[in-house]
Amino acid sequence: MLFNSYEFIFAFLPVVFIIYFSLNRLRLLIASKIWLVASSLFFYSWWNISYLPLILISMAFNYAIGSALSKEKVKINRKLILTIGTLFNTGLLGYFKYSDFFISNVNTLFTTNMALLNLALPLAISFFTFQQIAYLVDAYRFETREYSFLNYALFVTFFPQLIAGPIVHHKEMMPQFEQLRNKVINYRNIALGMFIFSIGLFKKVAVADTFAVWATKGFDETETLTFIEGWITSLSYTFQLYFDFSGYTDMAIGAALLFNINLPRNFNSPYKALDIQDFWRRWHITLSRFLTQYIYIPLGGNRKGASRTYINILIIFMISGFWHGAGWTFVFWGFLHGLATVINRLWKTFRLKLNTVVAWFITFNFINIAWVFFRATTWSDAIKVLKGMVGFNGIVLPSFESLSFLESYGILLGSYFVDLSELIKIVPYLIAALIIVVYCKNSNTNMENFHSNLLTSVLISVAFVYCIVNFNKISEFLYFNF
Repeated sequence: MLFNSYEFIFAFLPVVFIIYFSLNRLRLLIASKIWLVASSLFFYSWWNISYLPLILISMAFNYAIGSALSKEKVKINRKLILTIGTLFNTGLLGYFKYSDFFISNVNTLFTTNMALLNLALPLAISFFTFQQIAYLVDAYRFETREYSFLNYALFVTFFPQLIAGPIVHHKEMMPQFEQLRNKVINYRNIALGMFIFSIGLFKKVAVADTFAVWATKGFDETETLTFIEGWITSLSYTFQLYFDFSGYTDMAIGAALLFNINLPRNFNSPYKALDIQDFWRRWHITLSRFLTQYIYIPLGGNRKGASRTYINILIIFMISGFWHGAGWTFVFWGFLHGLATVINRLWKTFRLKLNTVVAWFITFNFINIAWVFFRATTWSDAIKVLKGMVGFNGIVLPSFESLSFLESYGILLGSYFVDLSELIKIVPYLIAALIIVVYCKNSNTNMENFHSNLLTSVLISVAFVYCIVNFNKISEFLYFNF
């Protein structure tokens, strides 16, 4: 079930909300939790009910391991238990997500002919795997309290964050579900939740899905790209991913607020970043937090000298790339970001400072170019787009009669991978998107400054109605693929 669907907005969400708070009002607190867990599992199973046993087995196993680790007085080999739990989770993720990747690479290297498993990727497995690994490590460190399996199930399955994050900690979520004041309807949270949810919905339906059409044409449907087509393709995906992911984040935060739950910030205007480290403090914040706390620091972080620090940085970024997808293009994307981070850290050791505009320009264009490898399904697709961006296939301008004089200078006029009317629309969209991501206040700021008034209500209502009318072209969120 998608956030941007009639079923979710007009059926699932209101029914879950009404019954949850009705049960709380009757002081049936355990029943209300059971209802929320059952609803979340229904939400998860909507795509394919065959995914359900996997998440249930994963939850039961991790709860048992976590419970054993959290008992201070019980004499067990805690490191062994943690290792077993971690191997179980990574093994589960590896089997379903990476089996075919490894088989195909073995076939290539050793000229074997092993059959691919062609397993369907279980929804959200990357997210709930990392979330439960974090829980086990926190339990090992005695940073989690003893909770019932029902509470643990609620922590894992809470539907706003289940499919695409944020990756949350047990200790930041469960106390919120236990607070009595969160079990009664909070009208300010409802207003704020609907406000943020509607912003996210508009980002997805009106903006991200529009850019998706042009990105798909360039990456998947066109054999060669000219200079302008290459930049249209890369920038379209850069903005599609931005508005798609930030839109999901807003909707997740908004939906959770309806239940008086505050999800951690996961997105903070990343395209305003002035260097690559700043970008990763703003993009997918909870993934960066996980990689830092549970991989980078245990590897030694920056405590074992400069060379080891740079190696650790490359490792976590390549893991980040591989986490996103089972392909060498994802790994290379992670390597590029790791290399850029190493260069950025080296640059800072010389205490040199770039002009703000120059720093932003370099950072944004690096991010845009790196996204090409993230989006491309094959190396050849990535090279195709990059060749277009650097002008290997020539510079072709739109065939406007007023531009015909440029042909005498060797500049070609011709058709594009979109028709002329579409092309005229693309440029203003790209400019508007750039202005929004660089200059406008983000959702975090809007939440902090939120005031329910007539103007806000009208604007949000218009945006909401526009989205509802355009639900005929519903699409999944990009991070559902990871």
